[in-house]
Amino acid sequence: MYYCYILQSQKNNHYYIGSTSDIVNRLDSHNKGCVRSTKRDIPWDLVYKKNFESRGEAMKKEKQIKSWKSRKAIERLISKNKIENPR
Repeated sequence: MYYCYILQSQKNNHYYIGSTSDIVNRLDSHNKGCVRSTKRDIPWDLVYKKNFESRGEAMKKEKQIKSWKSRKAIERLISKNKIENPR
């Protein structure tokens, strides 16, 4: 199982979009400062995730979301797919 996910920084409300096969460990890596691009905005909350059968499908969704370049579009996606327990 693979995931496309969106994180939101508690520090400044920035979003980070990614994909992974292990969502729990990936979120942990982001919050421990192991990911260079998200290190300065720790701590992060998981606000969106969607599972896929293949890595390619997850990466395709990640690329699609990143192409929007619109905060409002991303927030609409998040609000339609609320995660009950974001941490």
